[in-house]
Amino acid sequence: MATIKDIVLIHLEDSPVSFARVESILPDPKQDWYQIKLLMLQIPLQVVTWILKDAYINGDEFHMNGKKMKLQTVECPAEDLPIPTPANRSDQPNSTRTPLKKTEPTDAKIISFADLKNRQKDHGPDPA
Repeated sequence: MATIKDIVLIHLEDSPVSFARVESILPDPKQDWYQIKLLMLQIPLQVVTWILKDAYINGDEFHMNGKKMKLQTVECPAEDLPIPTPANRSDQPNSTRTPLKKTEPTDAKIISFADLKNRQKDHGPDPA
């Protein structure tokens, strides 16, 4: 069953259409039904509350306004990262790797998004 803070993929007519985060699951006055509050992860953000049976929250298909719907809990995929090996190049004959070259410093600047946001709030957008 999807629980609070889970991410779910919403299917409409067998096609995935949106992701949402489960904000709350509360019992509905109607027995065996629940009010599930979802934060729709799209722009603009929107909060919706659906009244569903626990089977529907578990992934069974249901209908809303005559359309077939389904919630699917999203699981983080397992990472298959390579195991790092020591940088011992003596056992690698004729390595084709090019050594990194040192570059001269540039006049690059680091821009703080917080400062940029505050400046726009105080003075309006910068003319481009």
